[in-house]
Amino acid sequence: MRLVVVAVLIGGQKLLPPKLSVDVALALTIVGIGILIVVAPDAVPGLTQARCNDAKGDRRMTQHATGTREEWLAARLELLDAEKELTRRGDELARQRRELPWVEVEKDYRFETEEGPASLADLFKGRSQLLIYHFMFGPEYSAGCPACSAIADGFDGSHVHLENHDVILMAVSRAPIEAITAYKRRMGWTFPWASSFDTDFNFDFDVSVSEEQRRDGTMQYNFRSVPAVLQAEPPADSPVAVQAARCGTDAATYVLQRPGMSAFAFEDGIVYHTYSAYSRGVDGLWSMYQWLDRAPKGRNEGESSVWFHRRDEYGQG
Repeated sequence: MRLVVVAVLIGGQKLLPPKLSVDVALALTIVGIGILIVVAPDAVPGLTQARCNDAKGDRRMTQHATGTREEWLAARLELLDAEKELTRRGDELARQRRELPWVEVEKDYRFETEEGPASLADLFKGRSQLLIYHFMFGPEYSAGCPACSAIADGFDGSHVHLENHDVILMAVSRAPIEAITAYKRRMGWTFPWASSFDTDFNFDFDVSVSEEQRRDGTMQYNFRSVPAVLQAEPPADSPVAVQAARCGTDAATYVLQRPGMSAFAFEDGIVYHTYSAYSRGVDGLWSMYQWLDRAPKGRNEGESSVWFHRRDEYGQG
């Protein structure tokens, strides 16, 4: 192979004018080396060793554990057993949720919807089950919470399916209905969304801080007593401050709203509260993270959990 390449180089140089011979010879030499690399890599000193070094992990190799297909399959089957156990535990938890005692909702909450005023019973729209996502969008916000918006992106397509399975899935926020409708239009969502601005609904279900709680300094959230207000102004680059700025408000005002979800049943003309979850309890509803948990690098957030934006804000710098 080396003789063939040398012959090509010599022959090519003889066919060219003398003034071009030196430069073209150099070019042909480079081309010849390229040919050797492709068709006879063993003829290039050091190339085979470099490839071996790469294969052994000496250079340019991932720091993650690697193995054979057989080793991967053995580890995957072991993980599969753990995943199946988690699925079974999840099924059992779902059963326990359904077994919780129902609590009659006695207060007459009044909401504002795109169709007009509505009671809590009206929100069922003829179904027997109602799922409400407590969307962080306070009266002082200029836009809905980016995290809640990412969650809503995930469930927007589900509400139609649930409506045809005796379940209404919707959002409720304290922002006025005009602000909600405008933001919903901006984001292109179709799920129902009501305003609880003139009711105690958000306060009673522990997702908004009342004036009394602000004075007392504590509130109930996630079924325990927690500070109702920030104890100190957070750094400007902290997650809460960043998210507050994205909502057009300050951190102290931003945390007056909290995320969560609540479930209700309607039976014999009576509305019952059946279940609520808050904080990481709604993590399973955040479909974006369910996908990331299965990605090679997982959530990959490092020290910051505010890498995401509203979906119409990417590419805006």
